[in-house]
Amino acid sequence: MYTVEATGELLLSGHTQPTTAAGSREATDERDRESAFVEQVRAGDREAFGRLYARYGRMVHGILLARVPYGEVDDLVQDVFMTALRKIDMLRDAGAFGPWVAMIARNRAMDFHRRSRETTEITEAVAQTRAVQREAVEVLNLIRQLPEAYREPMILRFIEGMTGPEIAERTGLQPASVRVNIHRGMKILREKLSGDAGKGQ
Repeated sequence: MYTVEATGELLLSGHTQPTTAAGSREATDERDRESAFVEQVRAGDREAFGRLYARYGRMVHGILLARVPYGEVDDLVQDVFMTALRKIDMLRDAGAFGPWVAMIARNRAMDFHRRSRETTEITEAVAQTRAVQREAVEVLNLIRQLPEAYREPMILRFIEGMTGPEIAERTGLQPASVRVNIHRGMKILREKLSGDAGKGQ
C-alpha cells in the first residue's frame, strides 16, 4: 500500500510558514559558512571538501536519480564531486556552491545520455531493483515520468529526505517554487497511483 499521499500532505503542510528574520539570518550564516569551506578547499583543505560533500551529497544523488538509470547513480555522484573539486577555482561566488554543483550534476546526466544510448541496461537495472524493493521502484518510476520541474524536487523531497527549505537553499530555487512544484507533482503522482490501483482491481 502506498503511503506517499499521506506523507506528502504532512510534509507540504509544514512548509507554509513565512520566512522570518531569524530564518534570513540563518541563511546568511549558512552562505558564509559555505563560502569559508570553498575558500578552504581552494587553499588545499580536503577535509573542507568532505564537508561540502556531506552537505550536498544527497542533493546530487537525487538530481542524478531523476535522470539516469538507478545502477549508474553512485558512480556519477563521485564523478560530479571530482569535477567540482577540479573546477572549484572557476566558481565565481563561493557562497553559491550548491546551485553550481547542481548544475554540474544535471550536465553530467546529459553527458551520460549522449554517450550511452541505454537500452537493455535500464531494463536490467530496474528489474534487479524491483526484485528487492518492488513498491519503492514502482513509485520512483512514476516520479521519473513527471515533468522535469516536478521530478527533481519530488525525488529530493521523498527519496533523498530533504526538506523544502533545504531543497531551495541548496539548489538555488525559490522556496515558493519548490513548494508549488512538489504540490503539483504530488497531485499528478496521486492520480497515477489511483489509476494504477484501479487497474489492479
